[in-house]
Order: sequence, then structure tokens, then C-alpha cells
Amino acid sequence: MRIVIGGFLLERNQDEQYMAYALKLAERGLGWTNPNPMVGAVIVAAGEVIGVGYHPRLGEGHAERQALADTVAKGHREQLAGATMYVTLEPCCHQGRTPPCTQAIIEAGIARVVVGALDSNVLVAGKGIQQLKEAGLTVDTGVFAKESRQLNRTFFHFNETGLPFVVMKYAMTLDGKIAAHTGHSQWVTGPVARQHVHRSRHAFQAIMVGVGTVIADDPLLNVRLEELSEPCHPIRVVCDSHLRTPLESRLVQSAKELPLIIATTVTNQAQQATYEAYGCQILTLPADDAGQVDLRSLMKELAKQGIISVYLEGGAQLNWSALKAGLVQEVHTYIAPKLVGGQDAPSAISGLGFGRMDEALGLRIRQIERLGEDIWIESEVTGCLQES
Repeated sequence: MRIVIGGFLLERNQDEQYMAYALKLAERGLGWTNPNPMVGAVIVAAGEVIGVGYHPRLGEGHAERQALADTVAKGHREQLAGATMYVTLEPCCHQGRTPPCTQAIIEAGIARVVVGALDSNVLVAGKGIQQLKEAGLTVDTGVFAKESRQLNRTFFHFNETGLPFVVMKYAMTLDGKIAAHTGHSQWVTGPVARQHVHRSRHAFQAIMVGVGTVIADDPLLNVRLEELSEPCHPIRVVCDSHLRTPLESRLVQSAKELPLIIATTVTNQAQQATYEAYGCQILTLPADDAGQVDLRSLMKELAKQGIISVYLEGGAQLNWSALKAGLVQEVHTYIAPKLVGGQDAPSAISGLGFGRMDEALGLRIRQIERLGEDIWIESEVTGCLQES
């Protein structure tokens, strides 16, 4: 049997079949669980699925407890004894926003637990599996571990590096332009692709632009999805070295309803206070060699606030700066079937660039998808530009 999850085509044996189901369940928590991982769980007894669950939102029940409750609600309580639970991520064993799942699994009488990926959180990191084994349960690990990690790559990256996972997104014409030579850019892509962008915004904790984008486009940087009346709006972040963000901009005017962080090198407290009165959070950061906000320092500050993922919708210079700093993990490219021309029309990335093709930053294409008349390409950054 076959199933496609996150771009992976999977051949399934019995354990893989149920783990694939658990992964599909986990995907339902996309955006809602941040900064927690997405987790799905399936309980099987005598070859039949008797209960399922997933982590629906931050602070709500974890997938394992949801699956146990679902099993009981369906009248299968007695079948829990000796059953097998498939869970995409190692069960937690500590008291957090919710009680530990390992104890609930043990008390339910589950005999075997099949785990996708080990939890990289230092509070768990193998301790959950150890606790289950010490209670006499059989534990098997590594079933679709790669797919489980891919699903929660922002979570794993943050735990392992201490920095947010950054995706650089841009839309361009087939001749590589993100706007006309006049600066006009609405719209490069069609409505299907633009809705796809909003789904990505929903999935990320923060969205980041440069002040040039704010001045040129006056964006709101929220989530507008037809299928969701109340989506998860990301925290808006503006890189504004000299604090030029217009007070009348939609970002500033909405800062009390939708969080807005302005990162700047300006130390004038009176100037900062003007923005703070509108509800903005001001981060004063060191400048890089070009006099712009040091992006690595910014990422460290965002990490301190628990932000594990950033969707970068920057202009050409901010994109280059993020790449040069070695902060970008993925590139999401939307390509429209149109040609705009113009030697002064901007491309997605500016900066000094490379003098040779064999110096170019390497990418590995992971997905290509047709979105109406447009194309979306998801690429993983495989090279490194960070300067010593």
C-alpha cells in the first residue's frame, strides 16, 4: 500500500500503515500547536483501529491522551489492555501545560508503543521511552522517523540549534522579477497561490519583512484564509535599522490587536516610546557591518521569546542578508507564467552575489506543486554562506 505525506511517497508494512495514519492526523494541528510539535496517535487492538487522536492546539490534550479518550468514548476501554499505540513523537514524561502522557499510556494497559521520532526536547529526549520500558511495555522506534522529523522540522531545528527555523519566501515572474521596474507588484501570482501563502503564514509563528516593504506596500501581514474564520496570525516582525516605519502604516495601527516587533539599531528612547504607545515592541539590536540590524542577534532575541519559526517575506536586500548570515533553512518560490522584463526590475535576492557559478548557494528541491496557473517550489538549503 502507498500513501503520500509531506511530499514523501511511502511504501507501508503494518506498522508503517498505522504510523502513516498517525502522521496524517498530526497534520491537523498545523499552526495551532506552535511552539509545540504536531503529534498524532493511533491505537490498534486485534488488527483494528480502536481509537485515534492528535494534538489540536497549544495547551490542549496531547495526541496520546486524545487517542485514549477516543477509545473509551467509542466503548473500547477493555480492549486497551494489550493494545498497541502508534505515536509520531516520543511521549512526554514531564509535567508541562498538560500532564505527562507516559503515565496515561501505562495506566491504560497499553502493551506496545511504536514511536516515529525521538523528542529532542531536553525534558524528554529518550526519557519517555525509558519510562515506558521500565514499566514493562514493548517500545519500537524509528518507524517513519524521517517523515516525523520533517513534519516538525521547525521544532527539531529550534531544539537543536536554539534559533528559529527560517523560510525565505518570494513570488516571481518566469524571468525572475518580483516586481515591475516601477515597483508595482500586485499581483505576481494568482489567487490559488496567494491562498497557499496564507496557509504558510498560518503555520509559522512569525512573519518578517524589511522596512522597505512596509513603506512600499503598507502590508498587514495577517492570515486571510477562506476556510478558516479565526486562523493563527503570526507575530509581525519588521527589520527597521533607522526606525522609519510610518506611524500611519497598517502594521503600527493594528499593533494592539496583532503583535508587532520592530527591530532597530536606534537607541533614542523618546522615538521608541512613540511606537510603544501604539502597542509596538521595540528591540534595540547591534548593527552588522553594513549598518543594518544584525539578523543573527535578532533571531536570538526572537528565540528568547519562544518563537521557533519565521516566514521571511523580505525584499531583495533582506533576503540576501539572511542568506549571508546562514539563517535560512528553506526557500519557497512561487513562479508565475508571465514575463515583465526591465533591467531595473528587482529580483528576489540582491547584495553582492557570487562571482562564480560554482560558488552559488546549493539547494535541494523537495516539492514542486501546481497552484492554479502558478508553480510552487519548496527547496532545502544545503550550502552555507555564513562568514567567519
